[in-house]
Amino acid sequence: MEPGWPFLFKLHSPKNFIVGGGFFIRFSQLPCFLAWEAFGEKNGATSLRELIERVARYRHAPQTPGSVLGCNILNAPFFFLEHEWIPIPKNWPANVQRGMTYDTNESYGRALWDEVVMRLEQSTLAIADATKVADKPRFGAQYLTHARLGQGAFRVLVTDAYHRRCAVTGEKTLPALEAAHIQAHSAFGPNHVNNGLLLRADIHRLFDDGYVTIDRDLRFLVSKRVREEFENGREYYQFHGRPLVNLPDAPEERPSAAFLEWHNGQFLGN
Repeated sequence: MEPGWPFLFKLHSPKNFIVGGGFFIRFSQLPCFLAWEAFGEKNGATSLRELIERVARYRHAPQTPGSVLGCNILNAPFFFLEHEWIPIPKNWPANVQRGMTYDTNESYGRALWDEVVMRLEQSTLAIADATKVADKPRFGAQYLTHARLGQGAFRVLVTDAYHRRCAVTGEKTLPALEAAHIQAHSAFGPNHVNNGLLLRADIHRLFDDGYVTIDRDLRFLVSKRVREEFENGREYYQFHGRPLVNLPDAPEERPSAAFLEWHNGQFLGN
């Protein structure tokens, strides 16, 4: 599936209805703790412990916070009221276990999607973002560039784009890594991968506070104020002036010059 494709929710038989959906972003294999930190109760559990227990029941084996889940990450989810549920298409096989794919160029797929769009336009539960996506579909990289992604999706996309390694140090210990906005979210920085960096947690804090930055040549810079204010900083000065050691493979996912320029303006000085 490409980013932006609709992904619909069907109830278990014998309730054979489509009851909502979302828009596919990516499939990713995430440890339980990261799935919980990124999406919380949207995983369908009330706590990390409950999530782990559910996985253990499905797999008939003990699980840990580091146990890996296969996650379909969706954007702009929507749900219909019961009277809005859509009966499954007549050609839906009785023994389907892992879903069906429909083509909107064919009659069943077109009819189903028309029903979804009509409900998105009328439903009291469907959110505005879903209606906009349905009206003007975009797919692939174009979808990821224009979609209003949530914080959870942003974290996963940045984590995967940076190969699950810190951009500055190359650290691979996933619980110690965080997805940072280059232009702060509070300053209207978008949840796009090119506005993100995967950083070790301590470097993320310094980055957000303006003690370190990344220049347009993708070199890591550390302010003199780290030493002046904290009488230390050797751990960080060893990386001063060095290029980032880990970057996304896709050029469109690498740090945007415009976002870097914004952050350079927040830097506390040389």
